[in-house]
This record gives sequence, C-alpha cells and structure tokens, in this order.
Amino acid sequence: MAKQILGPVSRSWTTRRDEKRRRIELVKPWMKGSILPKEKIIEALETLIVSGDRIVLEGDNQKQADFLSRSLVKVDAKRLHDLHLIISSISRPEHLTLFELGIAKKVDFAFAGPQSLRVSQLLEDGQLEIGAIHTYVELYARLLVDLVPNVVLVCADQADAEGNLYTGPNTEDTPVIVEAAAFHDGIVIVQVNQIVDKLPRVDIPASWVDVVVEADRPFALEPLFTRDPRHIPARTTHNPANSNTCPASLNSDNKSRLFGLQLIF
Repeated sequence: MAKQILGPVSRSWTTRRDEKRRRIELVKPWMKGSILPKEKIIEALETLIVSGDRIVLEGDNQKQADFLSRSLVKVDAKRLHDLHLIISSISRPEHLTLFELGIAKKVDFAFAGPQSLRVSQLLEDGQLEIGAIHTYVELYARLLVDLVPNVVLVCADQADAEGNLYTGPNTEDTPVIVEAAAFHDGIVIVQVNQIVDKLPRVDIPASWVDVVVEADRPFALEPLFTRDPRHIPARTTHNPANSNTCPASLNSDNKSRLFGLQLIF
C-alpha cells in the first residue's frame, strides 16, 4: 500500500482576535482614539456587528444602555439580522422591536416583567426564539463558558479620552459583561453620559474597551425590583383557596406582571 504524504495543515489559533481587529480597523477613520462621534453610532453598529453574532445588551435591575438599544433598532435589517441577544432584563420596548424587525432572532434572559406580554406574543408568532430563561448568576456565568459574546453594548457614567470608565453609583453588571468580551476577543462598545478630562476613579480600564460614545442623554435608570411601595398601585387581593388560578379581574397589565414573576421563579 502506497504511503500517503500529507502537506502542512494551516490552522489559526487567533480567529476571534483577527476578526475583532478587522472590524475595529473599519471604524477607526471615524474615531479619535477610542471616542466615536454619536452621529456615527448606527454606521458603527452595522460595521462592528455581523449577522448571527451573539450580542450582550446591558439592561438590568437598575440601568439600561438605552442609547445603544435605540440605535440598534435603526440599523438596516437587510444588512444586520438574526442576532442572538443576551440580556438580563427585557424591560424596554425596543428590546423586542429588534425581534419584530428581524434584527434579532434568539434571546437568553432572566426577567421580562415589563415586556413579558410582548415576549409571549412574539414567541407564539414565531418571531422570537428562547435559548433559555436563566437565573441572573447563571446567565452571567455562561458568558464566560458557552455564551461568550462577539459584541457587548454597555453603559457607564463617565469616560476619559483614553477610554477608561467610571461607572458611578450604578456599577451593576457592567464589569462582568465587559470582562466576558474583553478576555475573549469580543468588541466592547460603551455609551457614557459624559466624557471628561479626569475621572473620580477608574472602574474599568481602557484596555478592556474598544469604542466609547457620548450618548444623547443620560442612560435610563429605573429600579425594577426596588420601587417605593407607596408608588405601586393596589393589586387584586390574593385568595389562598384559589391559588392555582389567575383572577378574572386581572387586567392585561397585571397579567403581564404575573407572567414576569413566573419567568423568575
């Protein structure tokens, strides 16, 4: 039997790093250091994100990267589609508009109280696919294992010209999301309320950050689980004898909130 001689096999161990570098190079002409003008954010998203990418959008118990989420829904769905969205809390309308437009297709999340009715409708209509409904801890842990993101969209209070970040009193989940991308050759895009000369402290170093954009307004801040009880409307009284049924008096808003609780527990 004749010997088969195989030539050298070409293999790259830096495919993610090379792809990240390729995408970043495309937007560098628009940037000054790590700072991107807000007018270029939609074009930048269309360039830095590729169809089918796994995207983490910061939306949690406190703060929302709403400038980035509002910008993402404005991209060309023919150019950017079928994204896999990872978000701890589906709480803003545009989070689900992404699915209605076909920009996103699949979602992994932990809580969807404010938008849970739309989640169920999109799921029934086949416009949304659920990967899994996680606990918060599991969701963030899997970012480092089998849900490693290609691009993350987060928010911070301030940045300096080098791209260092100050998260202010609402750090929340920002560091773990950024780490999951930065340590796995993913792209980190950050909206900030303000770009300053000197930060009060550095919470996230510039070496973890790729793009910083000053938003059109401060990031949305709404405590979803820690509201003042005085401002919560009265709800239908719970009847222990009928605990397995949904009271007929629940309106659509209450049913939405109930569905949100079921998603948690």
